[in-house]
Amino acid sequence: MMTPRWTRRDLLKLAAVGASLSRFEALAAPYRSKVKISDIQAMALRTQTGNCLIRVITDAGLVGYGEAGSTGPMARARIETMKPLLIGKDPLAIEQHFHSMSTLMHTYVAHIPTVSGIDIALWDLAGKITGLPVCVLLGGPFTDSIRMYSHGLDLDMLDPGSCRAWAQRVKQMPEGFDAFKNSIDPVIGVPPARYTATLDHGQLRKIARAYSNVREAVGDEIEIAVHCHNEFDTPSAIAVAKAVEPMDPLFLEDPLNVPYSEGWIALKRASRIPILTGEKLELVRGFRPFLDNQAVDIVHPDLAFAGGITGTRKIADFAALTRSPVALHNVGSLVLTCANAHFGASIQNFYRSESALGRPTRYVEEMAAGNPPVVRKSRLQVPMEPGLGADLNPDVLKKYLAPGEQYWGTGPNGAA
Repeated sequence: MMTPRWTRRDLLKLAAVGASLSRFEALAAPYRSKVKISDIQAMALRTQTGNCLIRVITDAGLVGYGEAGSTGPMARARIETMKPLLIGKDPLAIEQHFHSMSTLMHTYVAHIPTVSGIDIALWDLAGKITGLPVCVLLGGPFTDSIRMYSHGLDLDMLDPGSCRAWAQRVKQMPEGFDAFKNSIDPVIGVPPARYTATLDHGQLRKIARAYSNVREAVGDEIEIAVHCHNEFDTPSAIAVAKAVEPMDPLFLEDPLNVPYSEGWIALKRASRIPILTGEKLELVRGFRPFLDNQAVDIVHPDLAFAGGITGTRKIADFAALTRSPVALHNVGSLVLTCANAHFGASIQNFYRSESALGRPTRYVEEMAAGNPPVVRKSRLQVPMEPGLGADLNPDVLKKYLAPGEQYWGTGPNGAA
């Protein structure tokens, strides 16, 4: 199947389509029912921190890629329960597929992280079928690049010298990141994502000193954020917010347990710094109580976990009702990074996106068969090829296969 080429005049005509037909439906209409889904596969890489890649194959030879917030074995098991809903169907019926997958109840409740990966792959396919970038299909782009933030790694925040050396390194990075989030866990001596007892005054003084060291090292030209992993109780979260407030952090991320509770309201009312959460919340139902009760300042969904592009678009639209900004969580692969770029460029309330770009190993960039993603002055350029623009290098995927995984199920390390 030949990929069409759209002219600027074509796009201007389509932009005039009335509200009775969505932008995507108008663009997809000429191609409906011409391609069928023939298979869905999952494969995990050891660089994906618990995620896996999804591949949706069609009878026309076109392939769409997504990323799911689940392990390879978990995703493959859930894909088997969803294949009857998708095999032989038109991949462009994305809204119908999302409804069918996300409302499953028997014999298992829908596994939204796996649904997310399939949904992202369907949008990639939609772009390849229509010859358009995903951000255009979604009604954008509002911008040709999106703002990014990175991670404060390889430093001891309690050591001023280590902080100064780290600040010097990050200021020399070609990506020019102007915002970093720094994990609180090493400061208080707990493993990531483990609950801790109520913080005492000594621990709070260490936290204040650690973030003060980072602020002094980077000055005012780089933003810093406080990165938690849902480990604190409400009094401790409030105390952390007060301890770091003098450093004017960009945000305080995930200090309380993941689900909504009135503790989030107490934290928001007691804090003078922005509160951000959402990387492990699913669908609008997970975010709605936070937004309805004004319990956070910024929502932070992960496309691979919250419902893919379709589900997260609904979250962004709901957040827009209260003028709430949407940040994107991402420590995944090239696929999720490209998906974030398209999604961020397609919504008017986008804030920033996280990613693993710019790491010393450059493993995300290495996954690209052609042009790798480029961050300059802390902004990621949105790929404008058809679909997501994630052109994957098979040799690199095989190199990073997770233990026990096969290359798209063909055999160990891709052997036939």
